[in-house]
Amino acid sequence: MTLARIGALAFVIIITLLIYALRDRAEELKAYGYTGIFVISVLSSATIVLPAPGLTIVFAAGSTFWPVGVGLAAGLGATIGELSGYLAGFSGQAVIEDQKMYDRLEGWMKRYGPLVIAGLGFLPLPFFDLAGIAAGALRMPVYQFLLWCAVGKIPKMMLVAYAGAYSIDWFAGFIK
Repeated sequence: MTLARIGALAFVIIITLLIYALRDRAEELKAYGYTGIFVISVLSSATIVLPAPGLTIVFAAGSTFWPVGVGLAAGLGATIGELSGYLAGFSGQAVIEDQKMYDRLEGWMKRYGPLVIAGLGFLPLPFFDLAGIAAGALRMPVYQFLLWCAVGKIPKMMLVAYAGAYSIDWFAGFIK
């Protein structure tokens, strides 16, 4: 079990450093359509603590591509990317800056685990990583974490994509 924890921690550190180094190249991935949107979402959701431009790119992609496809690609990508927080919690080596918030989330996770993951996955809040860390630390089954994460992330990404699609029309109508 110790080897799995060390591997999980190493993966989280490597992916976070890689994403941070490549953050300026995210716009280029939009040229690859839904696959690019998926990859952008994986990368932007895989960062722990460091900011990434995921929602902004989903918003912009919604004005160019079919919003449902954008929402599905981005939602599934974000779900996969959130495994980094889960793995950090599983490894037992996560660095928690806001211990009070983490303790609160851990209590919620013990009582309402799946609903907390789905709810926080839907909300555009920066502390979803803490929920993933708590899920990993509490040993929520990974398939359950991924399922409930997708339940929250896919509708959120669809709303953002549709907002991007219709904001262009709204703004163009407003200017006329």
